[in-house]
Amino acid sequence: MEASELHRGRLIDHLQLVVRDLDASRRFYEAALGALEVPLGGSGDDWFWADELFVSTAGSEAAQGALTGRHHFAFQARDRAMVEAFHAAALANGGTDNGAPGERPYHPGYYGAFVLDPDGNNVEAVYHGPAQRSADSVRITFEE
Repeated sequence: MEASELHRGRLIDHLQLVVRDLDASRRFYEAALGALEVPLGGSGDDWFWADELFVSTAGSEAAQGALTGRHHFAFQARDRAMVEAFHAAALANGGTDNGAPGERPYHPGYYGAFVLDPDGNNVEAVYHGPAQRSADSVRITFEE
């Protein structure tokens, strides 16, 4: 995995999912994250990654032979249209609806959509409503 620069600044530094069918997961996440304008960052025979999400087979060194259980995690979206695009792309690429795009009662302006990935993880895209961010991300450049 070659990366000379990363963008950080969210609560989670990274998350690894260990999946049964890497190709199905790659199709799902490439489409769902593509709708959120997050490209795949790299891949190998038994893994791929995008931003802070790492996905691998049970045979990868980091997985130590075990699948992960069911998880819920959410990706940030820029606006409602991006949440809707995520939901549509995920469903068209192996996802199962787990909550259509819409407002949720978590706080005013919370607009989210939920899909189950090919391994049953509950994946969400959320737009928190109009807000001002201090920065899009923290840029980390590695010294060579």
